[in-house]
Amino acid sequence: MTKHLPTLATMLISSLLTLPTWAVEVTFKPVADGVYAYIGDIEGRTYDNEGLNANIGLIVTPAGAVLIDSGSSYQVAAKIHEAIKKVTSQPLKLVINSGDQDHRWLGNGYFTEKGIETLAHADAQADMKARANEHMQGLKVLKERLDGTQPTLPTRFVKEANTTLDLGGTVIELKHQHGGHTPGDTLVWLPQKNVLFSGDTVYVDRVLGMHEVSNSKNWLESFAVIDQIKPQVIVPGHGQVTDLATAQAQTRDLLLALRAHMEKAVDNGMDISAAVKSFDATPFAKLKHADVWIPQLANQTYLEMERE
Repeated sequence: MTKHLPTLATMLISSLLTLPTWAVEVTFKPVADGVYAYIGDIEGRTYDNEGLNANIGLIVTPAGAVLIDSGSSYQVAAKIHEAIKKVTSQPLKLVINSGDQDHRWLGNGYFTEKGIETLAHADAQADMKARANEHMQGLKVLKERLDGTQPTLPTRFVKEANTTLDLGGTVIELKHQHGGHTPGDTLVWLPQKNVLFSGDTVYVDRVLGMHEVSNSKNWLESFAVIDQIKPQVIVPGHGQVTDLATAQAQTRDLLLALRAHMEKAVDNGMDISAAVKSFDATPFAKLKHADVWIPQLANQTYLEMERE
C-alpha cells in the first residue's frame, strides 16, 4: 500500500515549527564622531528582546573603547562585545553601569570574566545587592537565554558627585545626584562631543518607569544637571536619540506635574484615589503606555509626597 504523502498544509506547519525564535541583534549606530548607541525595545522584557529593552552606548577613544551598560544577561553581554568589535579594533577597556536596573549591569559577569573593569557609582551598590534576586526572577522569561548570568557587582565604585575620566585625550564626565529612577543613576557626559548618555534619568517616546527605590525629588535634581549642561544630543535610557527640549517635555515636565499635583492633594487632605483620578495626563497622553502607567506613577508620587 502506498504511503500518504504529507499535505501542503502539514508541510507548512512543520516548517514553521522549526523556524528559529527571533533573538535580539545588537548593532551600534553612530551618534557623533567616535560615539555610538544601540537603541533597545521600548516594550517590556520578553524572550525575543532578551531583556535588553533599554539603550546602551559605546565611546571609542585613542586609549580604548568604553561601553555604557553591560546588558541584561551574560549572553547579551557577549553579543554586545561582538558588536563592539564590528565598530572598532580598539580593545574594550571599561564598562560603566549608568544605574542599578537589571539591563544596566547584569552583563557585568561576562566582562569581569574577560578582565575588563566595570564601574558604577557607590550609591548603586546596596540596591544592586538588594534587588539582584528580584532582577533574576523578572528575567526568567528569557528561559535558556538567561543561562550563565550571575549578578556581578562592578569591580570599581566611585563616590564623588563628579568623576572625570581621560582616555587618550577623550574626556568622560560622570555626574551623579543621588539617582532618581534608581539610587545609582549616573549621567555620562562627553563635553568635547556635546553628547550625553543620560541612562534612566531620561525617557522619551514612552512613559518613564518608577520602582520602590525611585525618588522623584532626586530624579529632578539629576535632571537639573542636564538643564545646566545643555547637551546638544541626548541618548536617553529608553527611546530614540533626542534633544534637550524633548527630554524636558517627556521626562522632566511629567515629574514636575506629578509632584505639583500630589503635593497640593496631600496638603488639601485629598485621598489617594481621588488624587490619582484628578491628575491631568493630557500633555503626556501620546507617550507609549501612558494610559496604564501614569496612574501607577501618580499613585507612587502621592505616597512619596506624604513621606516628605
